[in-house]
Amino acid sequence: MSGRRLPPLNALRAFEAAARHLSFTRAAEELNVTQAAVSHQVKALEERLGVRLFERHGRGLWLTDEGEILLPYLRQAFDLIADGTDLIVSHDAHGPLSVTMLPTFAVRWFIPRLRQFQIKEPEIEVRMVTTERNVDFAREDVDCGIRYGTGDWPGLDSDKLFEDRYVAVCNPELLTRKPRLNRPEDLRHQTLLHESNDEDWRYWLSALHVAGVDGSRGLFFDSSDLAMEAAAAGLGVALGSQIIMQDDLDEGRLVMPFGDLTDENLSHWLVYPKGSARKPKVAAFRAWLLEEAVEAQDAMATA
Repeated sequence: MSGRRLPPLNALRAFEAAARHLSFTRAAEELNVTQAAVSHQVKALEERLGVRLFERHGRGLWLTDEGEILLPYLRQAFDLIADGTDLIVSHDAHGPLSVTMLPTFAVRWFIPRLRQFQIKEPEIEVRMVTTERNVDFAREDVDCGIRYGTGDWPGLDSDKLFEDRYVAVCNPELLTRKPRLNRPEDLRHQTLLHESNDEDWRYWLSALHVAGVDGSRGLFFDSSDLAMEAAAAGLGVALGSQIIMQDDLDEGRLVMPFGDLTDENLSHWLVYPKGSARKPKVAAFRAWLLEEAVEAQDAMATA
C-alpha cells in the first residue's frame, strides 16, 4: 500500500480552527500562535490543494464550497485522533471508574448489585456520582452514567438496559383500610407522596385522564427514595420506577394497587462518550451491567 499524501498537519489544524471560528484571530488564540502564522498556514494549504478555502470580505471570513466540503472530514479526523489518544492515557484507561446515576437508582438498584461487580472485577475501583442532573461528560471527570429516558443524548453512545414503568405503590395494609383503594379515582381519599418540587403526580393523573384527584397535595420529601420509604411505612401512595422498586414488591413491603398501570414506557440506559466503550474499565463495566439488566428485566416480566 502506497503512503498517504497528506497536507501538513499544522496547516490542517490552522484551517479547521479558523473554519470553526470563521476568524483567524480566534483560531490563533486557540492554537497559541500569531494571526499571521494561521494566515500563512491556510494560504500554504490552499496552494497545496489548488483551491481557495476562504473568501475574505472586509473583516468577514467565509468558507468557500471547497472549504465547506473539507471541514467535516477534518472534524471527524481530529475527533478520532482525540479518542485514540484518550484510550492510551494510563490514568484514563485504567484508573478508577466514575459512574453517575440518580440517587434513588443507586440506593435501590445499583448498590445491592455492586458487590457482584467487585467480585468479578476486583481491580476496578468504582466511584459513584449521584445527582439529579445530567452531568457534562466533556467537562466533568465521569466515565459513564445510567440515565432514564429515550436513549437519545447528543454526543453520547447508549446501551438500553431495561424498559421501565412508572407506577403507584403503597403499603399492602393500605388496601385493607377504608375508604377502599381499587382504582385511580380513589386516590382522592389518600395522601399522595411526592418528591419535592416534582410534577409527577399531576402528570400521571392527567395522562391517565383521572378526574377529581388533586395531584398537588400530600406530603413532600427531598428524594423519591424517601417518598418510597414513606409509602412502605403506610403514610400514603407514591409514584416510582417499577424496576427500581422490584425488590420491595417481591418482598411485599410495597404493592401496586392498580397493577402496572402507567402513563409511559421509558427505559434506563448506560451512556458514555463516543468511543469510551473501548476503554478496558468501561468495557468490563458495560458487559457486567448488561448481564444484570437482562436478569432484572426477566425478573420484572415474571413477577
